[in-house]
Amino acid sequence: MSSSEDYDEEANSSQQEEDEVQLDSQDDEELDEDLDDEGLDDDEEGEGEDEDEEMDDDESAEESEEKPKAKAQKKPAQVQQSTTQDDYDEDEYNDDVADEEAITNIEAKRDKMIKDLLSKEDLGIIQMRLKETVKVLTNFKDLRDPNKTRQDYLEELRNDICAAFDYNPDLVELLLDLFPPSECIEFIEANENQRPMTIRTNTLKTKRKDLAKTLIQRGVNLDPVAEWSKVGLKIYDSQVPIGATPEYLAGHYILQSASSFLPVIALAPQPNEKILDMAAAPGGKTTYIAQLMKNTGILMANDLKKERLKSLNANLHRLGVSNCVVMNYDGRKIPQIFNKFDRVLLDAPCSGLGVIARDPSIKVQKTRDDVKKLSHLQKELIKAAIDSVDAHSKTGGYIVYSTCSISVEENEWVVDYALKTRYVKLVESGVEVGEPGFTKHKEKRFHPSLNLTRRIYPHTHNMDGFFVAKLKKFANGEKNAEENVVNPEELERKIKQQEEQKKKKLNQKKKKQRKEKKNKNKQGDDKKEKKEGEDNKSTDKTEKSESNGEKKEKKNKKDKKDKKDKKKDKKRPAEQTTESLEKSVKQTDAKTNDKKQGDEKTQKNKDQKSDKKESQSQPNKSADKKEQQKQPEQKQQAAVVKQDKNQKQQQQAPKQEQKQQQPQKQEQKPQKQQEQPKAKVEQQPVKKAEVKAQEKQQQKDKMHKKQHK
Repeated sequence: MSSSEDYDEEANSSQQEEDEVQLDSQDDEELDEDLDDEGLDDDEEGEGEDEDEEMDDDESAEESEEKPKAKAQKKPAQVQQSTTQDDYDEDEYNDDVADEEAITNIEAKRDKMIKDLLSKEDLGIIQMRLKETVKVLTNFKDLRDPNKTRQDYLEELRNDICAAFDYNPDLVELLLDLFPPSECIEFIEANENQRPMTIRTNTLKTKRKDLAKTLIQRGVNLDPVAEWSKVGLKIYDSQVPIGATPEYLAGHYILQSASSFLPVIALAPQPNEKILDMAAAPGGKTTYIAQLMKNTGILMANDLKKERLKSLNANLHRLGVSNCVVMNYDGRKIPQIFNKFDRVLLDAPCSGLGVIARDPSIKVQKTRDDVKKLSHLQKELIKAAIDSVDAHSKTGGYIVYSTCSISVEENEWVVDYALKTRYVKLVESGVEVGEPGFTKHKEKRFHPSLNLTRRIYPHTHNMDGFFVAKLKKFANGEKNAEENVVNPEELERKIKQQEEQKKKKLNQKKKKQRKEKKNKNKQGDDKKEKKEGEDNKSTDKTEKSESNGEKKEKKNKKDKKDKKDKKKDKKRPAEQTTESLEKSVKQTDAKTNDKKQGDEKTQKNKDQKSDKKESQSQPNKSADKKEQQKQPEQKQQAAVVKQDKNQKQQQQAPKQEQKQQQPQKQEQKPQKQQEQPKAKVEQQPVKKAEVKAQEKQQQKDKMHKKQHK
């Protein structure tokens, strides 16, 4: 029984089988009574109407004893007559004997039932006696009978409860240990009435307001469940079957008891988390968890029985859940397969003492031994649930334990065991309904933090009986026996300090490792630098040798240039004469051009009078020609001036080099970069006459060199 909303189908099937057996027995008894009545009528006709009923019973018993004897005497005679029918006759004999034995057993049962009915008292008398005993037990000193003890009154009360409400005496003892007599009777009477029907709206598809409007239009009388629920609706009556409306089939709501909302509210799932529901079928709580997660993250739904997974899958598909994975494992083995969940919900299998109103067979079948067996299983499951949670989760680390039972052995006892064996503490559940859990029960004493748990009773809250506890895991692993004495808060502090120390040590180790890596890298870099230095030295030596040779070559080249410049300086007067001649030629050419232009202007003026259009075009052409003639003259003059400057700079350059005996390489590079644009600017076109003059001078220089040699 993994959830309170749908109890196990096994219990229902067993109840049906018992009812069928009882009906069969009743039918047999009725047939026997009819047969007996017919026999009595026959006897009365033959013997008379004044015979007693006892004589009839004796005669019927004697006849039943004489019949098998007569048949037994006839059987051997038939066996001797025919050998082929031996086996067939034996089978008939055995069948007759079995029928007669069954008849005798039915008669014995009939007699017992008659005696029990005669011994039973009227229910009204029993209820009056119950009220009187409860009054005496509430004020025992004043109202007690001096001849009776308290135990005598309690025994009377147990017997009356068993007789009036058909409870198992072992279960009545358990309830009287849990409640005082007056509250125990209130609890039992509440279980005789059904709880109101409740539904939960699926906010993945609709809102509660819209759903309420549509259901009211269909003739449903409803109200909100309570202030603590924003999703539940309480239904009083309806003209339409609630499990067959279009809204139900579309997945707008699900039938779920109000008390089963509470474990999910305590779990408080958040979006994008990893959550486990260890006992999920039929899916009321799992769909509520997915609803609060808004179909994000991962939701693992597990159940032990494959048959129950059908209803789980059906509800998941109908309600539109898309973040759920269905599993079929034993909950005790889940930590070995999956772990590091943010939150876990364990709605553990239980005796169902809180849902007797929905399954009356519980009050007859369940005993204290069943409760103890289930508590052992619940302890194993809660350990598995705690082990599957990650204590270092940023958003979670919570476990919610819930049952639909009210027994201490299945609730406080299990949670106290978890506190002793795991690094766990109880936290406020966030449930606004219910009474605090027990911190002591009879001779047992539990941890004082168990008052943070919540108990729901049908006679006080008008809901199914339920238990909810929320645990927070603060460390992984199992507790030692010595640590059980210490409070969980102190343990948590110590563990946090230990974890901080471990983190510091890890950080220190990481820093050391980083430093070692850096040192290794530095050593490797130093080795590389040494190798590179050695290589550079070898290259420097070669470069020095090469540079020395290059320097010598440069010096030789410079010396040769200096000699050439000196020779050019001596020959400059001849160049000057050529330049003067060129200027005189240019001047004569300019004068002739001016005369020609004047003649052209006069002719153009005459033509302007005849044709105005032609006169406007001709002066423009003449102006363009003048400009074209003036441009080369200006370029020639500028080129001559620049050549003179370059020659002067070349003469001054060797003098400056002699003064600067130790030039620096760094200063030479920017100088070269600055000289390059100057050289580009200086490289301008030169006239053909100048080129010819230079060629003549070069030829003369060559002739002089040959003569010197």
